[in-house]
Amino acid sequence: MNDAQLIKTSKRLAYHLRHAPGEIGLELDAAGWVEVAELLSALARGGRVLTRPELDEVVVRNDKRRFEFDPTGTRIRASQGHSINVELDYPLSTPPDTLFHGTVAAALPGIRAEGLKPMRRHAVHLSAALDTAVKVGGRRGKPVVLMVDAAAMVRDGHEFRVSTNGVWLVPAVPPGYLSGW
Repeated sequence: MNDAQLIKTSKRLAYHLRHAPGEIGLELDAAGWVEVAELLSALARGGRVLTRPELDEVVVRNDKRRFEFDPTGTRIRASQGHSINVELDYPLSTPPDTLFHGTVAAALPGIRAEGLKPMRRHAVHLSAALDTAVKVGGRRGKPVVLMVDAAAMVRDGHEFRVSTNGVWLVPAVPPGYLSGW
């Protein structure tokens, strides 16, 4: 699979596993898992034949590691970023003292007033790496990177989880924990 095909396939999988499984007749379980065979059949019915080796390649080569197989390799899900109701079963984790969030300048007035909110997602996505936050913010324009005082949030009782692809998840970040405006 060439890079363009990989990206196109990854985006299609992300769409159906994070936002619209019903569009191709999928039903995810409560934690977002679906049987691999069911996913491949649904994609084929929708006109996109994908083999298991191709699916494996997308999971392994995806630069954002958006997808994961269960330990048996028979189920798949998106690692995070869902807009549909799922309960990812990631354990509570202690984050690094500082995390980062990439955004654009146009979003800053709302963030200053209300902090970071999940918007259409289940959680706010944060990064432990500055360069990742720059890339995320740069997807919608000139990036602005905010620093999150995660250590203070933990001290104040906020709970963090980390996805299998290293994205830190928190229900919200109040403005008082943000800097770097």
